[in-house]
Amino acid sequence: MALSEFEIIRRFFHREVPLRQDVALGIGDDGAVVRVAEGCDLVISTDTLASGVHFPADAEPSDIGFRSLAVNLSDLAAMGAEPAWATLALSLREATEAWLSGFARGFFSLADEASMQLVGGDITRGPLAITVSVYGSVPRGEALLRSGARPGDLIFVTGTLGDAAAALELDLKTAPATHARALRQRLLRPIPRLIVGVGLRGVASSAIDVSDGLASDLGHIVEASGVGARIEVASLPLSEPLCQLVARYQAWELALSGGDDYELCFSAPAMHRALVTSLAHSSDCPITQIGVIESERGLRCVTPDGSLLTIARPGYRHF
Repeated sequence: MALSEFEIIRRFFHREVPLRQDVALGIGDDGAVVRVAEGCDLVISTDTLASGVHFPADAEPSDIGFRSLAVNLSDLAAMGAEPAWATLALSLREATEAWLSGFARGFFSLADEASMQLVGGDITRGPLAITVSVYGSVPRGEALLRSGARPGDLIFVTGTLGDAAAALELDLKTAPATHARALRQRLLRPIPRLIVGVGLRGVASSAIDVSDGLASDLGHIVEASGVGARIEVASLPLSEPLCQLVARYQAWELALSGGDDYELCFSAPAMHRALVTSLAHSSDCPITQIGVIESERGLRCVTPDGSLLTIARPGYRHF
């Protein structure tokens, strides 16, 4: 017998013991009721993931569940927000117990780690698609924005770039198993840099998460701030598996325009360099300086010999 909508909610998504004390009313009514802490702003972000577009059609359900929340939490990290609540809308061709169990396991493994409670959502029949909305809080007026970069600010990124794009674009069948596994893990289970995001309050002048490719996303900061940027491509942080599998220029191309990294790119005044270094140590997250904000508009990617690197593609485009 097929599972009903209410059976799915009860068996896979409703939890008897609330995770957070600020949830007055969670799953089970027409809407959720939550309490926003005094002196805080609410940060809201929504992403929809479609099968074959935002994750491989053959991905494990637990990886899909994890990824669907991770990409949203990355947006909260880029705003310097602490996660609090989430809603989930599922479109499923077929509601099977095995798929739902795996999806819920991946979703809640990250939700619990982030101290986030699922408070509502919707389930309907249709092509596989997942829409997650996340809600976080930040002290009033302290949210990180894209519009604060100033000439002379240093540009940083967390983690490594290009791995997820490599997992999508390279034929990994002939690659060493450890390299293939590492790259695929970066695609399916990105790490939202929540601790870094919170630590950047009062330090970063601008921030964004790298979802569509570094060049494209840094371009949003440049445009919103009315400035330009210079990237030293030799400084781009690249993983060992990526460097072992592709030539240097291809690695740079993947890092600049591949997308799906969900790392943070941010600018900060030079006087805060030591604070950024300290944050990298305390969060156990590598942070690399890759360039500088300039007054001349536009984005310039400079190679070690001083020439400008032409980016063949600007980054992921949704349409």
